[in-house]
Amino acid sequence: MKLARIAAIVIAAFAASPASAGDLKWSDWNEELFTRASAEKRFVILDLEAVWCHWCHVMEKTTYADPEVQSLLAAKYIPVRVDQDANPDLSSRYGDWGWPATIVFGPDGSEIAKIRGYIEPPRMQALLKAIIDDPTPGPSVTEAFEVKPAESAFLTKAQREALTKNYDESYEDKLGGWGELQKYIDADSMDLAIARAEAGDAAAIRRARQTLDAALALIDPVWGGVFQYSEGGSWRKPHFEKIMSFQAQYLRQYSQAYALWKDPKYLGAARDIERYLVAFMQGPDGAFHVSQDADLDHDVDGHKYYALGDAERRKLGMPRIDSNLYARENGWAISGLAAYYSVNDDAKALANAERAARWVLANRARSDGGFNHGLKDRGGPFIGDTLAMGQAFLDLYAATGNRGWLTSAAKAGDFIATFRDEAGGFFTSRKSEARTGVFARPAKLIDDQVQVARFMNMLNRYFGNEAWREQASHAMRYLASASREMVRPLPGVLLADEELAIEPTHITIVGHKDDKRAHGLHKLARALPARYKRLEWLDLREGKLPNPDVEYPDLGEPAAFACSNRICSFPSFNAEELAATVKQMAKLKPQRSAQH
Repeated sequence: MKLARIAAIVIAAFAASPASAGDLKWSDWNEELFTRASAEKRFVILDLEAVWCHWCHVMEKTTYADPEVQSLLAAKYIPVRVDQDANPDLSSRYGDWGWPATIVFGPDGSEIAKIRGYIEPPRMQALLKAIIDDPTPGPSVTEAFEVKPAESAFLTKAQREALTKNYDESYEDKLGGWGELQKYIDADSMDLAIARAEAGDAAAIRRARQTLDAALALIDPVWGGVFQYSEGGSWRKPHFEKIMSFQAQYLRQYSQAYALWKDPKYLGAARDIERYLVAFMQGPDGAFHVSQDADLDHDVDGHKYYALGDAERRKLGMPRIDSNLYARENGWAISGLAAYYSVNDDAKALANAERAARWVLANRARSDGGFNHGLKDRGGPFIGDTLAMGQAFLDLYAATGNRGWLTSAAKAGDFIATFRDEAGGFFTSRKSEARTGVFARPAKLIDDQVQVARFMNMLNRYFGNEAWREQASHAMRYLASASREMVRPLPGVLLADEELAIEPTHITIVGHKDDKRAHGLHKLARALPARYKRLEWLDLREGKLPNPDVEYPDLGEPAAFACSNRICSFPSFNAEELAATVKQMAKLKPQRSAQH
């Protein structure tokens, strides 16, 4: 593609075009898009944006308002604008390109160019003209590699060592965090660090705490909530979007950090995020919204707005909140609130989590056990919604001992299995975004495979159902092969491999659920620092647990038992005994890096 070449004849053709600069019309993504593109001999340009995205707004105001850009688009392109939050299939396929993502396709659905972030008007003009002049795919388009699943569901020792080396080298020692330019807490990287910290790994402790401490700068000191990321290699130059995925992740991880280190600043951070979620992101029916914009409007950006106090902000107005109600985002929020409740025993947090779960069950549940994304889905169902809700149900079960939540998690697992591709892995959506070109088959997202492996593994731990373990293994065989081709750090693959190979810390409270002493033990167990934890409450009046892999005696008074690595403890009757037992279990867990 010759970006510098602008043919005079092309310019003249545009000048003679009857389409004026103000005639640009955006299309929606639909199944007939490339049929139309072929018939009209037009390229398709996809503006994959987010309603909260600062640079998406800038691009709309500058680039797509530029008369020459509009004329070029009207002459030879079908411009398509899509909200990535509402379209998880497209978002998954092009998520690595950031927002805004600009993808240009040929009429046959082949990719010509993929561009990350803001494109200024002159550059966009040159790009559009160059593609018309020479539609050869540019350097941003590479041939997709074929993943042939590995024979084993486990990583080899060499693979674990290579992935660990990549993970370790991605850590930025000076300021903390994984990655150098954009500063934020990478979810899987922090989970892996916390898992290692529990076992006493000094380097993991240092990295986790350095990053958690630095990321406190991303929390809004006025309203609470966490900003998306900071730029320029600094933790103090935030982009001011507040997105549910980050709120839920940081709420969960600061809660888990408090459980591990009992540092009050981590509980304070979790509390600041929780108060924002409830005050700003929760709708009147209890479900949670998607995001809040970075800017008030085109004239008042986040730098000006979020420097103000509460009264000054409210006087100017409220940055837009995306009030869509998606199952996926609610699942994330529920898991975050459950983690916060577990360490803080805040009954209101649990009530908000359960209220949201009941809303999703009433309004987004499908008859086959899965979940729709929103009220109207273009390409669904998507695997991510049911994964998020399934994990939320497991977290609610651990937080409450209510077996109804575990039943809902099981239904979610059965539905997730319908996304399985026998050739390897799990699809993001059961149908593809279009019928041609790169869309001939639905996308498979690495992160989805990680979540399937981890969720299905936990279902098997709770139920003892080998069918779910096989689903986890199916995802891992795909990951074991795909990870060889990926150059970016993949801490989630290491997490999934470890969890499939090693038993979680299994804590069971034995006692009646109306007994205050049993409640006290369950409260203690919830707050213990075991990130990979199977927590259950056995009230013998309800019958055996779904996976009765351990027989517990009735001692005539409430007791707690901890098991891990095929070792079970003596019963614990108080906080000191239980905490000491779980700490010892963490140290006894084998380390995957030492295994073949």
